[in-house]
Amino acid sequence: MKKTLSLVLTALILGTGIATAEQKIAVIDVPAIVAKSAQVQALKKEQQGKMQDLEIWLKTAQADVEKQKTQEGKEKLLKKYNVEFAKKKEAIAKDYQTRLQAVDKSITDTISATARAKGYTMVISKGVVVYGGDDITADVQKVVK
Repeated sequence: MKKTLSLVLTALILGTGIATAEQKIAVIDVPAIVAKSAQVQALKKEQQGKMQDLEIWLKTAQADVEKQKTQEGKEKLLKKYNVEFAKKKEAIAKDYQTRLQAVDKSITDTISATARAKGYTMVISKGVVVYGGDDITADVQKVVK
């Protein structure tokens, strides 16, 4: 049993060694691609606008609470606005996360397509590579919108 396991492990190790010798590896600077992505920039700008709108709404709500004559009226309205604020904030965050995932998928798909078109079998983040690999960051930046 031990001999069989040793033979299987040896075959796996040798097989992996042969496979890596045939691989063509690319490296990519993902933060640089994300920073130049028009989709990401537009999404961030839109998110900032939504947060500014929420701040304006919050100031209006606070002013409305302050107008209340009684403490009970203030507390009731404050509770109502707190619930509404939480819902609005959650909806904005959920929408942002959903759209960010779509942009992330788009960038990942572009990286994969570019790598495949250039014959690469593996793409590794530039930040974890000390030496080697062909940098395809500029090629991907040309395609990413």
